[in-house]
This record gives sequence, structure tokens and C-alpha cells, in this order.
Amino acid sequence: MAAAKKGCGKAGGVRFSEEPPAAGAPSHVHFDEKLHDSVVMVTPEDDSNFMVKVGFLKTQHRYEIVFNLPEVPALGKDVCPAPVPSPHLRITDITPAPEGGLKVTCEYMAQQEGVLCEEVLLLSETNEDACVKVKVHARVMDRHHGTPMLLEGVRCIGVELEYDSEQSDWQGFD
Repeated sequence: MAAAKKGCGKAGGVRFSEEPPAAGAPSHVHFDEKLHDSVVMVTPEDDSNFMVKVGFLKTQHRYEIVFNLPEVPALGKDVCPAPVPSPHLRITDITPAPEGGLKVTCEYMAQQEGVLCEEVLLLSETNEDACVKVKVHARVMDRHHGTPMLLEGVRCIGVELEYDSEQSDWQGFD
């Protein structure tokens, strides 16, 4: 163990406590703040639409995602989601943000692993020609592969139960 410890240099960005934790005390890993952005990123695209990056999520988990969009003059103040929702992403609230623009709250159900992109449309209630597409981009990992550090603006609000036929108490047809 001492020989292995001697060969390891101090890793940049992550450091582990040198002392073992006391019985019952949690162990800690410390990350340098500059290594990651910890907030949901909203990026305007060249076609007046927006990409919202929400980071790592887990399959079979339901998340509330809150982000601010900059002001879109064509939409005006009265904005609503399009009546044809995505099956996995649904807008639950749109309010004016205190600093301008819109505060959007949505619910997202991560169904499968991979890099996923779900879209919703925001419509103006006063200008029928105005709409903005919002793409929510998430990296979804299997529910059995650890726990992601959620970005600020993302919180887990539920876990879907995994169906396992061997645990069923159904006896079948007679």
C-alpha cells in the first residue's frame, strides 16, 4: 500500500481526505469548482430557438427542471406550451423572470440510456405566428450505475418502480 501511494501524484481537481473517516462519519471527496459548471446551461441557437443542457440524469427517474430563457420580443409576455406535448417532457409553469425573460419549469421522465434530446414548443398567446422551440439535452445513465450530481435547477421528484415478473404475487389463470 505504501509503495502504491508513493507512485501516485496528487490528482488535479479531485482530492481525497488523507485520514480515514471516524466510525459513522461520511467520507468526502472534494472537487475544484473550476472543473464543472453546476447550473443548467441555456444556449441560444441561430434559428431563435434554445438548447437547454441539464447534465446527467438516471433512467426511470422523474425530474423537475427550472431554467430561464432570455426575452424573445416576438413571443410577448403571454406565453404557453404547445398543445402537443412530448411524451417524456412537459412544461408545468411559465412565468416572467424577475431579471427579464421567462422562467420555465418542466417535468422530465428519463426513459432510456444515452444522450437524449426532447423538444417542446412555446407559443405566444397574442401572436399566432410566433413560437420558440426549446430542446432539452440530457445524458441519461442506467439506474444501476451510481448517482449523478444534479445541476442547479434540476431536482429528482420521483422514481418509477421497475417491474420484475419474479417478484409478482399474481398466480396466473386457473
